[in-house]
Amino acid sequence: MFETKQYLENLLKSKNIEVSSRRQVLFEQFANEEFNVETVKLIKEKQKIMMDKWLLKNKIEDVLAKQIVIPNATVGKAYHATLDFEDLIFVEFDNLKQYGLSFNFESKTIEGDPSQSGDFKIKMKFNVLGEEDDVEPHVKTLSLVINANPKSLWKNIPSANGRDAEWKIENFWKDDQISDFQPLGDKHIVVSSKRGRSHANVGSFREDDYGFKHFEDNGWSVVCVADGAGSAKLARQGSKIACDAVIEYFSENLHEEKLNEFDEIISNYHDKVGEDASQKLSHFVYNNLSKAAQFAHHNIEKFAAQSENPIKDFHSTLIFALFKRYNFGYAVLTFGVGDCPIGLLNKDMSNVKLMNWLDVGEFGGGTRFITMPEIFNSEKFSSRFGFTLIEDFSYLMLMTDGIYDAKFIVEANLEKLENWKAFIDDLKGNNEDQAAVSFDSSNREIANQLSAWMDFWSPGNHDDRTLAIIF
Repeated sequence: MFETKQYLENLLKSKNIEVSSRRQVLFEQFANEEFNVETVKLIKEKQKIMMDKWLLKNKIEDVLAKQIVIPNATVGKAYHATLDFEDLIFVEFDNLKQYGLSFNFESKTIEGDPSQSGDFKIKMKFNVLGEEDDVEPHVKTLSLVINANPKSLWKNIPSANGRDAEWKIENFWKDDQISDFQPLGDKHIVVSSKRGRSHANVGSFREDDYGFKHFEDNGWSVVCVADGAGSAKLARQGSKIACDAVIEYFSENLHEEKLNEFDEIISNYHDKVGEDASQKLSHFVYNNLSKAAQFAHHNIEKFAAQSENPIKDFHSTLIFALFKRYNFGYAVLTFGVGDCPIGLLNKDMSNVKLMNWLDVGEFGGGTRFITMPEIFNSEKFSSRFGFTLIEDFSYLMLMTDGIYDAKFIVEANLEKLENWKAFIDDLKGNNEDQAAVSFDSSNREIANQLSAWMDFWSPGNHDDRTLAIIF
């Protein structure tokens, strides 16, 4: 009754009609008439309906006007995106499946494995809270950007590209990728060398190389890795000659007389016999490994002269490790020129030792090469050699910068045990591609596994990759 009277008062006032005091009783009677009571009630109900419809229209318009952003996806990369919207009782996307995606209304997420790249327009159908169940959904068009997988943008043009054997010989061709797995004394070696994407994209050569050998008669093993300079037009041959030379040198010069001398020196060093044991050891390492390095340099120099090419065209880094097991542990001797690291992890992986320093330079372009004669005359030449005596080791690794730059980024990280542990975990499958290497001597697929792992994606790092692991 009060609502009817108040409504009629407001109605009369809106029409500039005053109810005088003499007419109050009449007005009360008028307000109480059944027709007026029902009419006011009906008017208020209609007003509420109109107001609700107006609010619904505003909600719908808010959704249509709101910027709903679907984060960009990438082909082949697992996708999960949560959308931002409220007060919606129904949401459905047309044709998401054709892109390898699906929508979960409960979690407000689009997820899946994007299957094709492009800039797509997709329709989002929706209803807002307060609408009837049978109301047709409204439609909002959203943008969905699926980027191409960066890997797919790179070409893989064979370096030989149908060339015959004569062309291969004349151009010092080598396989675009090569892997191996062999016993190496009482250890095993798995190694892989793979042409970088930057070379594969233009059909150029793999510049890296490697070599290894175990000498059954004396128990020594040697492993070497070389990275031919991308700016040197015959670097692929320079790296090959360097590795071949190291293997050749130790094959011909690990004489029994020298080895007996070293056996005595290393035993005295271990037993701390004689004050000069450490000095003798340093001299032996320097004298023998330096000759191997010089032999590599001279072989490249000789080849350059014979082929009438400047030696700078054969620029290559070179690292190598020589090791042998004694009853008190492993002697590990190393040499390095360039920016390729040698890492040695002890048996329980509680310590890592970087066995060489890197020629990274104070600024870019500081790399040195085995082809540079000045490195042999430098006062720093003796610091290129490393030695350690270790009870046992879990991994001895030699790698080119195609691995090091992507996985360690800066030289300082090579000194940190946690970075090497993370690197091992990465090798064992803790990576985006879930590519794993199983370090089991009975695993006959290990070389293929390492080769597959080396396909990892690292923005900006597309150089040749070579990794030798002794375990």
